[in-house]
Parts: sequence; structure tokens; C-alpha cells
Amino acid sequence: MNAVFAQGGGSGFLVQMIPLGAMFLIFYFLVLVPQRKKQKALEEMLNNLKNGDKVVTQGGIYGTIAGINAKENTVQLQIAASVKVEVARSAITALRNGKEDEKEKV
Repeated sequence: MNAVFAQGGGSGFLVQMIPLGAMFLIFYFLVLVPQRKKQKALEEMLNNLKNGDKVVTQGGIYGTIAGINAKENTVQLQIAASVKVEVARSAITALRNGKEDEKEKV
């Protein structure tokens, strides 16, 4: 009789693992896949930066790219008429488009 219970125990373990596997798949598709897409888009945006692009940094500084130093992975941001700061390229989080700027001026 013990041999019968031993055989049934293996399939019981697999049945118990199905909900765990389903939770992992749900987590993967709801959290990890979108995060990977967002990271890829950010890397592409950082690689395509050019002079004149209006950007926002992690610290909330709005500026226009005045120069790019590819060797050191930094960019020069013009944040006022004669004020330029050098920031790490990785500190840039987003591009601003012209439509947002027009809304701010109104």
C-alpha cells in the first residue's frame, strides 16, 4: 500500500508547482517584459542624442544640449542664456518636444 502512495506523490508535486509557475509567468509578462522595453527605448534615446535636443535630467533640470563628449559619456546642457553645465549622459531621462514648451509659455 505504501508503494501506491509513493507513485501518487510525484504527480502531486507537479500539480502543486503549476500555480507557482503560472505566477512566475504572470510576473514575467506584467513586470519584466515592459521594464525591458522601457530600458531599451531609453538606451536608444541616449544613443541618438544630438546638439539642440531639449532634454530633462534625473534631477529635474531642463536644458538644451550644447555639446556631446562621446569619449567621457557626458553632455553639455545649456540651462540659461549663458549658463552651461556638464552632466553624465546617463542622467538624461527624457526628451522634451516643442508642443510641451508652447504650453508652458501660455
